[in-house]
Formats: sequence, structure tokens, C-alpha cells
Amino acid sequence: MALITLPEVSTIIGCAMRVHTALGPGLLESAYQECLAYEFDQSGLRFDRHKRLSLNYGTVHLPRVYVADFIVENAVLLELKTVDHLLPVHTAQVVTYLRLAKLKKGLILNFRVTHLKDGIRSIILP
Repeated sequence: MALITLPEVSTIIGCAMRVHTALGPGLLESAYQECLAYEFDQSGLRFDRHKRLSLNYGTVHLPRVYVADFIVENAVLLELKTVDHLLPVHTAQVVTYLRLAKLKKGLILNFRVTHLKDGIRSIILP
């Protein structure tokens, strides 16, 4: 998976770093979501929070069964985590969400790290 190098990604990561620097690694995911939404507003980023995603399979339609933490600038899907280690299942989740949202770019931000740079995983679909 390639590194995402869009201007909005730099802004997203900057916002996340401000939140992580101020709060540290010990809070619940919901606290980071609230503070990150505030930082996005302050930075002028457009975003959808708790974006519901639907699944279609043949004639089966499951409306709004999955929830992405953020979709930023209609271009980057963002999932927040507060886990000891990012696992392959976290990447698989974001890949699935990207497909459901019909997006190509995603970020996982794990706030349970000493330095946020160690908790960032970028995903780009072909």
C-alpha cells in the first residue's frame, strides 16, 4: 500500500498531532473523535462524522450498516483507534469501508501510542 500524499492528508495528520500532543495516549476513542472534529473545524476541513455506509450484494441491500469515523473532504476515509497495536484486521476494515464508500484513500490513526507518528497507517486502493 502506497503512502497518501494529498494536501488534506497533511492537514488531517497535523490536526491529529495537535490533539495527541494535548491529550496524550490514555483516553477513549470518543474523546479523540470529539477533539479531532473540533480541530477539523478550526482548520477549515469539510468532513462527515460517523458516516454510515451501506452494503449491496446482488439483490440484498443492507442500508447504513457500517460506520466510518470520518470522511474528510469527500476524499479521505479516516478510522480512529485506541489499541495497543494495529492489526491486519484494522487495515481490512478500512479497505472494506473504502470500497463501500467508493473512495481510494484512507488513514488509520491509533492514539494509544507515545508518538502519534508510530500510530499512523495510510491505505490507498488501486
